[in-house]
Amino acid sequence: MTRKFTACKATISNRDFPPDSFLNELIDWARQAPDEIFKENNNNDIYSSVAPELGSWNGLLHRKAVMLEVLRVLGGFESSWNWKEGRDMTNPNSNTPCSEEAGIFQCSGDSIGFDPSLKKLLEDVSGKTDCETFIKVSKSNKRFAIEYCARLLRFTVNHHGPVKRKEINSWLNSDAVKEFQSFLSD
Repeated sequence: MTRKFTACKATISNRDFPPDSFLNELIDWARQAPDEIFKENNNNDIYSSVAPELGSWNGLLHRKAVMLEVLRVLGGFESSWNWKEGRDMTNPNSNTPCSEEAGIFQCSGDSIGFDPSLKKLLEDVSGKTDCETFIKVSKSNKRFAIEYCARLLRFTVNHHGPVKRKEINSWLNSDAVKEFQSFLSD
């Protein structure tokens, strides 16, 4: 299916705009993702963080579309949508395999401790749970990278600097959420 993106192509800061291939990956993943990733919880999570810009929540489909919008913007901020992005050379704490950022969303292996589901996801995909494997899988398996980051954002907003400091919030676009929602519902 060929999708025509308009609102989802909005630029992010000085990163230009996301490629269609990235947007299609997000949508295709969300259509098959477990609903548990998007359901309400008691955590101070990404939905709490972006509620002023994109809330109030109108069901599961809306929550999925909001997550995709967050990932669209975060992917731009963290890596200019580069699936194979490596370590953040400006981060002095990125000096071990477990603290090294990896991939499009710049997650690091030390985030596995936020919830057992994160470790299980890595193990299910790779058969291993070590940080070197996390780096390799984060850069090579797009579905893993998306789902891992989405799950992580449900447990904490403090792992990603741009999320923690709310740098992504001004770039979030309610029209992009509506566009994502339309692609998820057809």
